[in-house]
Amino acid sequence: MTLTERVKRKALDLGFQAAGVGRVTSDRPESARLAEWLARNYHGEMSWMAQTAAKRKNPALLLPGIRAIVSLGMNYYTDDRPDDVPGQGRIARYARGKDYHRVLGERLDSLAAFLKAEAPDSRSLAYVDTGAVMEKAWAQRAGLGWIGKHSNLVSGQHGSWLLLGEVLTTADLSPDEPGADLCGTCTLCIKTCPTEAITEPYVVDARRCLSYLTIEQKGEIPAEFQPALGNYIFGCDDCLDVCPYNHQATPTPEPAFRATPWTLNPDLDALGRQSLEEFQAAFQGSPVRRATHEGLRRNAAIARKNAG
Repeated sequence: MTLTERVKRKALDLGFQAAGVGRVTSDRPESARLAEWLARNYHGEMSWMAQTAAKRKNPALLLPGIRAIVSLGMNYYTDDRPDDVPGQGRIARYARGKDYHRVLGERLDSLAAFLKAEAPDSRSLAYVDTGAVMEKAWAQRAGLGWIGKHSNLVSGQHGSWLLLGEVLTTADLSPDEPGADLCGTCTLCIKTCPTEAITEPYVVDARRCLSYLTIEQKGEIPAEFQPALGNYIFGCDDCLDVCPYNHQATPTPEPAFRATPWTLNPDLDALGRQSLEEFQAAFQGSPVRRATHEGLRRNAAIARKNAG
């Protein structure tokens, strides 16, 4: 097998369901879209998006001599079904299990180490969400799928349920064919968004998005958006759930993504009574801790109000 084939085989052995390679060139049309998105201030309080814009546009600033980016996808779809009864909150599917940064991170590091052993003269860096990398754009370039009108990656095999990571490398790997946009005339995700955050196809104003409002928004959530939260207390899956390509999705084999009692049907009153110590214990190793104790109590209070 070629080096590229060995890297992909290793990725599958490590538990990834998708792996592809994108060649790093000077042709990066996604850079212009990022600049326009930032100019509109659609990133809201996520100041790091603007601060790292140059690196996002040019991966060579992260890894001099970079030739390729290996994009990896891990299926996180589970068949857990929230009860959605009054008094219970809802948490986005990706955050119902263990923190994906850890689940993917260790395996990405292993893949980077494998690449180093196979190509000793190469250098590599592994990232999962935390790096200044336009991971969805590179995943499309690597053939893992395409960026849908909800601005998330869509896979023909896994629907909207892939968590992404990448290994930047100076190794000379063979690129894959980029993913073709198969959204067609479908606008279900746009119509479904409860706050009209998808201002136009492929463009999301984060300041209106429930995921942003329940996780990144500091202080009070604007009153105009509070009813739209419904019983969401961390993130939102509405635009992902309606994607027609999800009918091909199958439950993940990764046990780390299974829900816990605190993340599948959390009791809103219990969340409101939690002390900081109880919050930290209940959500140990969970992405939900990003919302902070104060933020989750704020979200739970809004959800209780919405439930009447």
